[in-house]
Amino acid sequence: MTPEAAQQKIAELRAQVARHDELYHRQAQPEISDFDYDALKRELADLEAEFPQFATAESPTAQVGDDRAEGFETYRHRQPMQSLDNTYSEAELREFHARLGRVLERDALDYVVEPKVDGLAVSLTYEQGKLVRAVTRGNGVEGDDVTVNIRTIKSLPDKLKSGPDAPIPDVIEIRGEVFMTLAEFARINAEREEEGAPLYANPRNLAAGTLKLLDRAEVAARRLEIVLYGLGYCEPASAAGETQSGFHALVRRWGLPTVEKTWAVQGIDAVWAAVQELDGMRNDFSYATDGAVVKLDPIKLQRDAGSTSKAPRWAMAYKFAAERAETLLQGITIQVGRTGVLTPVAELTPVQLAGTTVSRATLHNRDEIARKDIRIGDHVYVEKAGEIIPVVLGVNLAKRPPECAPFAFPAACPVCATPVVQLEGEVALRCPNHECPVQVRRRVQHFACKGCLDIDGLGVAMVDTLVDQGWVRGVADLYRLQRDQLLTLGKSVEKSTDNLLAAIEASKRAELWRVIHGLGITHVGAAAAKDLAKHFGSLEAIAGAKYEDLIVGKKESVINGIGETMAQAILAHFAKPENSAVVRELRELGFDPVAPTASAPTGTRFVGKTFVLTGTLPTMTRDEAGAKIEAEGGKVSGSVSKKTSYVLAGEEAGSKLDKAQALGVTVIDEAEFLRLLAVDEPAVE
Repeated sequence: MTPEAAQQKIAELRAQVARHDELYHRQAQPEISDFDYDALKRELADLEAEFPQFATAESPTAQVGDDRAEGFETYRHRQPMQSLDNTYSEAELREFHARLGRVLERDALDYVVEPKVDGLAVSLTYEQGKLVRAVTRGNGVEGDDVTVNIRTIKSLPDKLKSGPDAPIPDVIEIRGEVFMTLAEFARINAEREEEGAPLYANPRNLAAGTLKLLDRAEVAARRLEIVLYGLGYCEPASAAGETQSGFHALVRRWGLPTVEKTWAVQGIDAVWAAVQELDGMRNDFSYATDGAVVKLDPIKLQRDAGSTSKAPRWAMAYKFAAERAETLLQGITIQVGRTGVLTPVAELTPVQLAGTTVSRATLHNRDEIARKDIRIGDHVYVEKAGEIIPVVLGVNLAKRPPECAPFAFPAACPVCATPVVQLEGEVALRCPNHECPVQVRRRVQHFACKGCLDIDGLGVAMVDTLVDQGWVRGVADLYRLQRDQLLTLGKSVEKSTDNLLAAIEASKRAELWRVIHGLGITHVGAAAAKDLAKHFGSLEAIAGAKYEDLIVGKKESVINGIGETMAQAILAHFAKPENSAVVRELRELGFDPVAPTASAPTGTRFVGKTFVLTGTLPTMTRDEAGAKIEAEGGKVSGSVSKKTSYVLAGEEAGSKLDKAQALGVTVIDEAEFLRLLAVDEPAVE
């Protein structure tokens, strides 16, 4: 290759890598697999090594991918937060060891092998043992301050535990990964599938996107987790110990969540054995693990080995290549979900992949099919994204038959033939027909399912029959069913008919939260439904709620757990005439759900007192604090007024605290609150 051609190719590769960096780090929506991205970056690095006259400090190969996003304040790391060099090759891993041996002039080297958690890198700062800041890697020098969202992680303590074998540094940066468990990822995607919304691709992307949400309540609802394992700045430095393995032990003693297994080994043969052992057991972990991280164990030798501008020389990530397979795309099925979203699904010749037989895979949406130019009759590459959901990565163009034509995404709903629409800001296409039979079936199935009204006898087959007969066009029609109608469905159905009608009648007195959940409001799951039921007490009150009933001040939640995103979804749901009509029809049909009742107070300390809760408390949630207040005869309010007795304020307290100070309302912290709970007689002014 001539220098001129190399320069042109380097420029093209840099542009491609920069684009994929933006998609991966900032948008958490990568278009290519990690393996393909790493191969692209390796090709660029090899060319820059061959033609060093074109290498620059601004090249993506010399920089940390930048994850900073709009809407967040940035904070400078006390010690740069670098990324890791990685490899898919055993030979390169052995060369890493040999290179360290030459640099450090040692034959025997001690290592720690850790699982490489597939998440978003963060750095937590603890001062005097108290969590004061959480920052993403950013560009390695500064990152986004995500402290508010990090505090939603229940497994992360606000204070470090101390002890004779765990002294607490004055200041320490502890690095790790925010991730989402496979179970939580599956739960969220199951809800998305119920709603007919496109499924998320993998846990890493969803975790990264969640941590960058501006709606704290929505972040909390997605149950992020964290593991901590890396050392940044520490004062005094000796407080972090002398080895990486010792630092792991300290992290555990401080009460912080960390990786569930590490290997302390000597020599590269033992390193490789540990990597292979990890590969064999990683499918049993609760989180996605895409590789192993190999680090020098002695911290002094880490300092001696040093770093490049991008990565430490004393660590290397060995990445497990995701298993992929090639198979024939026999067809593309368009599924219509409960909310009308059209989702394309690949129908494949069955193929073995990661221990299971795969015959279907998600194609996400119309734009994805067009971008990858996927055609029926193609041989396609399939991979399990995050080792969970099969996805079509791309096409083997060498095997494309000449008769393959580009896929024409339907312009009308495949069920009811209504022209599809694309809402502003959405990629998905939707069927806007509220009476589309498949949407009706999905809505009724959801309403009657075990997690909602739990109507015995209303399974998928029965709902399909009722809709096909034209007897049910919405959930309210369930309460209009006649015994004579149902008896026409077959012989000897008297008993099952009577049982079904009895179950439907009994559901009129279901718990209110079950009904709210059953209405299928976007973003409102069981937990949020319970919060709404407790706050509003009736369907009519929720249906008639205004913005200020849900969100006040600087987008601050009136109801703990109901944030801006969910509030807008609730308002949008009941703004549609067909949805508000359901509430009215249910009431006319004798529907009378049971509203939650407050528990009888067990004490009298707060009788006549009104509390407002704001911010994050050190050792309890606001719900837990509210329960303690109500148990002592007090009342919890969502807004501050002159009648407020106390504002219980934690970290990141917002406009409620400002208003309390302006009105002269007494502000207390958790410690004072616990003192009030401990007194032997009612609290006084």
